[in-house]
Amino acid sequence: MRFLRENPDQVLQRLGEHVQIVALSVGVAVLIGIPLGVFVTRARWLQGPVILTTGVLYTVPSLALFALLIPYTGIGRPTAVVALVVYSLLVIVRNTVAGIDSVSPLALDAARGMGLTGPQRLRLVELPLALPVILAGVRLATVAPVGTATIAAAIGAGGLGRIIFDGMDRLDSDRIFAGAAPAAALALLADWGLGRIGGVLQPGRRSVAKGE
Repeated sequence: MRFLRENPDQVLQRLGEHVQIVALSVGVAVLIGIPLGVFVTRARWLQGPVILTTGVLYTVPSLALFALLIPYTGIGRPTAVVALVVYSLLVIVRNTVAGIDSVSPLALDAARGMGLTGPQRLRLVELPLALPVILAGVRLATVAPVGTATIAAAIGAGGLGRIIFDGMDRLDSDRIFAGAAPAAALALLADWGLGRIGGVLQPGRRSVAKGE
């Protein structure tokens, strides 16, 4: 705790960098992954190749992926963001597909009976009903990159990983803790916050859990 007490400004600065990297990565992944997931539910022949491709990219070790990207995106934050977007796509795409597939056929039949077009059914019926499952994917895609982003400090992206790597270089466990503890707290906070939002979107399940 000594380093935290003596260097709060440095820790807060690195924490801010960490939040920016994760938020930007997840935001871009959501903007790509949800539309892509919706698209493959309309073009089913693409579902296998898309899930397979994102799955293969997800298995590439982070340092190897950084090394592959550096010739194109350079050293620093852009490479970290692109890598984290790649890692987030699998779960977002997969959960988007699962969420839309879980929509009751009866709800879709009722929407057709009301004369809703395909885009209207998607916007007014499918996406709202699939939202809890999609949000669960976003939740996973947010928590995991918090840890991976610490490794991005090795390529000059900044963040809490910089403090951790400095501690490793100096064999300073207090400094390592000062970088690792806020990262763990950030992951827990993101998981809790998105979980609360997911609960709000599932009032029926909350009522059952409370015995109402």
